Amino acid sequence: MDRKRKWVLNSGALLVIFLGRMTTGLEVPLDPKVLEGLPQPPTITHQSSKDFIIDPRENILIYCEAKGKPHPSFSWTRNGTHFDVEKDSKVLMKPSSGTLVIDISGEKAEAYEGIYQCTARNEHGTAVSNNIVIRQSRSPLWSKERKEAIMVQVGVSLVLQCRPPAGLPPPIIFWMDNNFQRLPQNTRVSQALNGDLYFSNVLLDDTRNDYICYARFPHTQTIQQKQPITVKVLDNSPSGERRPSFMAPPGRSSTQMALRGGVLELECIAEGLPTPEVSWYKESGDLPSSRMSFHNFQKTLKIADVMEADAGDYRCTAKNSLGSAHHIIKVNVKAAPFWISAPRNLILAPKETGILTCRVSGDPKPQIAWSVNGVPIEDSPKDMSRKVEDATVILSDVQTGSSAVYQCNASNEFGYLLANAFVNVLAEAPRVLTPPNNVYQVITNNPAFLDCASFGSPIPTITWFKDSQTSILNRDPYVIHNNGTLEINVAQSLNSGKYTCIASNNLGTRENHVYLEVKEPTRILAQPEYMVVQRNRKAVFECKVKHDPTLIPTMNWLKDNGELPDDERFLVDTDSLTINDVTEEDEGTYTCVMNTTLDQDSASAMLTVVEATPTPAIVYEEPDPPTDLELTDQRERSVQLTWIPGDEHNSPTQKFLVQYEDLLHQAGVWHNLTEEEGTKTTAHLDLSPYAYYSFRVLAVNHVGYSRPSQPSRQYRTNPAAPDVNPTDVHGVGTEHNNLVISWKELTGLQSNGPGLQYKVNWRQKDVEEDWSSETVANASKYVVSGTPTFVPYEVKVQAVNDYGNGPAPEAVEGYSGEDVPMSAPESVQVLVQNGTLAEVHWEPVLTSVVRGRLQGYKVSYWRERSLHQAEAQQEEQQVLAFSGNRTDGRLPGLKPYSLYTLNIRVVNGKGEGPPSPNHNFETPEGVPGPPSFLRIKNTNMDSLTLEWGPPQDNNGRLTGYTLKYQPVNSSNELGPVEEMMFPANETTVILSDLKYSTRYKFYFNAKTIKGSGPTITEEAVTIMDEAMKSNQVDLATQGWFIGLMCAIALLILVLLIICFIKRNKGGKYPVKEKEDAHHDPEIQPMKDDDGTFGEYSDTEDHKPLKGSRTPSNGTVKRDDSDDSLVDYGEGGDGQFNEDGSFIGQYSGKKEKDTHEGNESSEAPSPVNAMNSFV
Repeated sequence: MDRKRKWVLNSGALLVIFLGRMTTGLEVPLDPKVLEGLPQPPTITHQSSKDFIIDPRENILIYCEAKGKPHPSFSWTRNGTHFDVEKDSKVLMKPSSGTLVIDISGEKAEAYEGIYQCTARNEHGTAVSNNIVIRQSRSPLWSKERKEAIMVQVGVSLVLQCRPPAGLPPPIIFWMDNNFQRLPQNTRVSQALNGDLYFSNVLLDDTRNDYICYARFPHTQTIQQKQPITVKVLDNSPSGERRPSFMAPPGRSSTQMALRGGVLELECIAEGLPTPEVSWYKESGDLPSSRMSFHNFQKTLKIADVMEADAGDYRCTAKNSLGSAHHIIKVNVKAAPFWISAPRNLILAPKETGILTCRVSGDPKPQIAWSVNGVPIEDSPKDMSRKVEDATVILSDVQTGSSAVYQCNASNEFGYLLANAFVNVLAEAPRVLTPPNNVYQVITNNPAFLDCASFGSPIPTITWFKDSQTSILNRDPYVIHNNGTLEINVAQSLNSGKYTCIASNNLGTRENHVYLEVKEPTRILAQPEYMVVQRNRKAVFECKVKHDPTLIPTMNWLKDNGELPDDERFLVDTDSLTINDVTEEDEGTYTCVMNTTLDQDSASAMLTVVEATPTPAIVYEEPDPPTDLELTDQRERSVQLTWIPGDEHNSPTQKFLVQYEDLLHQAGVWHNLTEEEGTKTTAHLDLSPYAYYSFRVLAVNHVGYSRPSQPSRQYRTNPAAPDVNPTDVHGVGTEHNNLVISWKELTGLQSNGPGLQYKVNWRQKDVEEDWSSETVANASKYVVSGTPTFVPYEVKVQAVNDYGNGPAPEAVEGYSGEDVPMSAPESVQVLVQNGTLAEVHWEPVLTSVVRGRLQGYKVSYWRERSLHQAEAQQEEQQVLAFSGNRTDGRLPGLKPYSLYTLNIRVVNGKGEGPPSPNHNFETPEGVPGPPSFLRIKNTNMDSLTLEWGPPQDNNGRLTGYTLKYQPVNSSNELGPVEEMMFPANETTVILSDLKYSTRYKFYFNAKTIKGSGPTITEEAVTIMDEAMKSNQVDLATQGWFIGLMCAIALLILVLLIICFIKRNKGGKYPVKEKEDAHHDPEIQPMKDDDGTFGEYSDTEDHKPLKGSRTPSNGTVKRDDSDDSLVDYGEGGDGQFNEDGSFIGQYSGKKEKDTHEGNESSEAPSPVNAMNSFV
């Protein structure tokens, strides 16, 4: 009978062995020891996707990784012909890999479009990758078109077409207005799947001139817009209400195809008035609720992960108050090829038979084609042991050396599948892969599984024995699985013991021993009981458990199936839960859960809290210290301590704390040794040798700790050999020719006896040599000299005293000292990304020349000069460190249009190695920096001169300068912008035809072919007309004006005093009498609307600037004070708006008529004119 088996090598490095004819698989870890010496045909482990769209701004990276033994070599085809990578300087194949890196900087990406396929081969076969289609992403421009305004009547339907250019991949469509705000969409207005904007009926509010369709191309991150569309909605012949009808898709029915596993999007957009509502229904069944969703206001039905059952008729219904309309979409589901069972790798022994099966499905039915080592099987050399039957390849009586890789290609019009499966012919003696002496633990009456994973060719036969003598047959209660695992259906204690599995084939025999321990189950013997407790009293739930004594139990308590409250009132003991001072919030169900490493048991009880009965006040205090300490049952390493508890003072003792003092090593220092429950009065104490013990006990209750008891009598233990060895053992070199072995010393209590020393052992790892040793005392390190540089050592440290040696120590790996690396990285290449960023690549150095633990690589680079300059002006060197075994790094912050130099060093724990040869590279042009200065000179009434300096950082070849300027008025409002362009060699310009007495703001920047740089700004004010200057007089500086103001102030003071006296005598104010008798028409109050006096108005030439405060006489009023001396000059009567009549009567000034006021009005001063602009 032929036996057939298969190996599967997956990404988790698992080896699956199939035993017998069509048997189930056995998974075996493929560690390097198992694979050592085993040949293996190539297997593709990583490759790029079948359809790969590239960004023309980035390098092309096509993955092809494979494994095999020996390691495979790689080659490529493009468009079906051999692609010679070495002849194209722009193409790099990564070392020990088939991955291609194509540098398209300076090249057109279209030159590398095509269909690529990778081949990985070694002496045992050839594996091939999928066909990888490389296409460049495209974002074509929108064709220019002239759009006429669309006139439409109110109520009719409307479609605004987008029709974006076809991109790769297709663009994402959205509609926005001129302000880059998304146009609102709803059940009436919505965007279709093709990007068109549909109006079920238009409203007058739809009139606008900025319906703009935008297309975003995701790969190139560009957005293009269509010309704005203008829609004018007319109401001279509005459309009336109507039943719904479908705008998309048209007609009563349509057909749509979907691919299995893809996304199906069905769309129905209806017009009508009122706006219709859309609903969906599947006539041949229910809609798949778990995979479907509605979008676009119910107009789109989306079904994810399409299945064959999704085929059928879908009815969309549009309905409004006047009726409804229906549309049927017939959905056909097709399928690209998909796997039912892909071919698996086979490992066969000589003379065996194997089958490769390639089971696929699809609609239409896929065509299957077989290849061997990349060649169609019909074109390959004839092999009488091979027979092809459609989806199956049968291999009979295989021979050593007939290993190969078979390819199955299944294709239909919607796609293809390609799978590689190797056939490896091996002859190997059995190996048992299950670790020896494994211990399996199981609870009584549960099944037990004992593993015996094996590997061999032919497949080994597995035989089991119990206690090395009883042969186990495949019958009750035992079951031997095909993968060698032994199952015991219902394990009992009598099944415990030693089990041996033997793996054998015609090339040899191997055995392995495992152990089974059957444990007693965990059971709760005393369950918690229902309790009714008064408020503020104590509740205690018991939970006593029986478990296997060899298992460590863990008790957990739950309240209402959740964690206990974080409250110190809840005290958990080994077999009880105590709740002190219970409250109403403590009511609930309490569950004790006892867990072991193998099983658990649980039990629950309820707590009810009732109102407390008043009781006398109770005084709680900490307990009294225990008394009468006695030592009994005295042994070499243990003793029993007993005591009598003190008074609890109304608070039960919760625990006892036992402490000890070691008079030999640490006299006067007390250490905690153990704790016991508050109900116990005895403690079993484990002791260390060579110590002088004294013990004391403290009691603990809810209030606190008691005072310590009186110490017990002294108890001395005899010396012994050490029980433990030093910890934290390390071996680290500090110099290139030494090894420092360090450890943490033992404490006095751990020494176990006098004469403590440390035996230090070391030997070089993986070298046949004996252990070297040295014994030291009172030390925590030892230095081994004369070691080779950075080689692994095994070190161990053992404690020794006068009574013997400690346990055998475990060896720890360490390394001797490092030295600086011997050589620098090679094959340094620089890929410039843009003007400020470059990528540097290098080949990693060999481990042998690192001479230490590789920490990374250090890249030093500096700017030699700008490409404008012929002479070098070297800048400060910059350094970037890249940790780990990197082979590339990025250099940010570069200056454009510059020559740079770099080198690379290897870094280990000792330092840096020599630098690589200097490598030069140039950065492309960028935008320039800001001009070095912008000065304004020779300011006149209508002109001024601008001077500027070139940028300190040109970052390329300057192509010119741009100047923009605009006026600024008094309220900081900006006027129209003027723009001027200047060639790169100009540094000055005279601006003319400016407005006098006007502030201007200037914006100035430089340009290269890459664009404009940062803008600098300046401001200036043209000077005032000389004629206006001559009319301006500052009254505050005139002597006659100051004298007049003083006289007026004195007169007003005298009049106020007289009025005060008159009033006290009952008389009337003379002012009031005169005002009553005379109503001088010249004394007019200020107008409310414009703040002027009487009929006065200024001329057009002297109107105040917007936002300024100017009195009617043409002078500029100061903003900081309303009673400045300037305001009291001639023609300034209008400033006294609080009591104008009083000042008009007694100011001693004659009112001027309107004509006279115009003649004497003064022009504003230059200073006040400037203030009016601020």
